[in-house]
Amino acid sequence: MRLLLAFALLVVGTAQSQTPDVIYVPTPQEVVDEMLKLARVGKTDVLYDLGSGDGRIPVTAARRFGIRAYGIDIDPQRIQEANENARKNGVTNLVQFRQEDLFKAKFSDATVVTLYLLPDLNVKLRPRLLAELKPGTRIVSHQFDMGTWKPDRKVELNGRTIYLWTIPERKGQ
Repeated sequence: MRLLLAFALLVVGTAQSQTPDVIYVPTPQEVVDEMLKLARVGKTDVLYDLGSGDGRIPVTAARRFGIRAYGIDIDPQRIQEANENARKNGVTNLVQFRQEDLFKAKFSDATVVTLYLLPDLNVKLRPRLLAELKPGTRIVSHQFDMGTWKPDRKVELNGRTIYLWTIPERKGQ
């Protein structure tokens, strides 16, 4: 009976999953390290990685800084890999991965958001980031900018570009 129920849940879950908007390309560990450094991640941060793939950014942040970290990815295979990565690194108590559409996911409690998405997806996501994240929240993107929103900093690392933005104070506050 358990096996039948597990198979039914798998079939239902597969039917509801969506196709990712980007192909999975892992962020090199040296870039992950630089992204976390650029964002000035510290012990009080809450990190969300949108399009988290194998979870290396949340896992690294949790392992290195002891922070809560979340990964959101639409691909169930990536979620499985991310959970295995967290288990291997001993941070399952700090890291959580969710199979969700990042355009519908909740992440307003983030103090750091990391991205490795295509430019048009960054631009599409930008209004939500600006509207829902608290002023002072840092956003770090590997390789792609946010269109007309100029970054606070831009770092080149072995042919790769890392961008940093900070959510500004809202007018009238």
